Amino acid sequence: MKIFADRRIKTLFIQILACVGGFTAAAALLLWSIPQDAAGWIWLAALCMTALILALLLRYFHAEHRTMEQAVQQIEDYLAGSHDARIECDDEGELNRLFHEVNSLAAILNAHAENQQRARQFLKDSISDISHQLKTPLAALSIYNGILQQEQKDPEVVRQFTALSEQELDRIETLVQNLLKITKLDAGTVLMEKSEQRVAELMQALGQRFSIQAERQGKRLIFSGGEHVVLFCDAHWIGEALSNLIKNALDHTRTGDFIQIEWCTFASVVQIKVRDTGCGIHPEDLPHIFKRFYRSRFSKDTQGAGLGLALTKSIVEAHGGTIEADSQPGHGTVFTMNFLIPTKL
Repeated sequence: MKIFADRRIKTLFIQILACVGGFTAAAALLLWSIPQDAAGWIWLAALCMTALILALLLRYFHAEHRTMEQAVQQIEDYLAGSHDARIECDDEGELNRLFHEVNSLAAILNAHAENQQRARQFLKDSISDISHQLKTPLAALSIYNGILQQEQKDPEVVRQFTALSEQELDRIETLVQNLLKITKLDAGTVLMEKSEQRVAELMQALGQRFSIQAERQGKRLIFSGGEHVVLFCDAHWIGEALSNLIKNALDHTRTGDFIQIEWCTFASVVQIKVRDTGCGIHPEDLPHIFKRFYRSRFSKDTQGAGLGLALTKSIVEAHGGTIEADSQPGHGTVFTMNFLIPTKL
């Protein structure tokens, strides 16, 4: 029986059985030795047995009461803010099982509280980062607007600062759009419309999109991989992830450098690499490049918002894949994405 798993209940039960057994043995002995006067002595033995059992019960319930008081005190301490408060439950038994569940509940509540605290801190940091990112283009727009108002009669000045204003507006739009995309991915509200896509066709579309920009900057885009490699993915979102990597590579390479996008398939993995011969990433920054709004103290890029790589990582992980970076300062960077090939059972 589960009730006897509690050591104290088992001990009480054995003690009561011992009292009853002792009384029975004493009564039998009295009936055998002095049958004429046995009744009085048996009554006295019964009273002694009853008093002993009552004393055992009193001691047991007193111990139980003390245990419950200690448990209540620990719960009150927890509610008062002492999140390390726990109820001792080293023994077996139903009551200790209850205490163990209460301790588990306290641990779960602590974990939820920590997660909420981290979420609040993350929201606070994100709002601060967003505000910081928006301040620069908004300040620039304010300056450009003031100049335009003063130089309305000079068409060249108007054209120049209108173009600059358009760049800042593009920065704001890109920031807002990337934030919306990351938020949707985090919330799980994005419905990935996955299907089998030929990677070569995805790369052909990317080549058409970035070839003119690369040519203007004096850089080469190289695409290499098998014609029949197939990736089970959402073509739009994978294109978004690869576009971010290519744009990042174009921003951090010099005239004459090249960006190579290569893909291949293994037994159970489709692998895509984006390699460049640019300035590379400092070793101190490498573990942090996928964090949102992360800005390197070694980077000369003052335009980026630090969201492109974070968005790419979210997209890749939404496809069940992984992404990692390998880089050496002055020798370029390689981003490697691996996607498991779904098994057909």
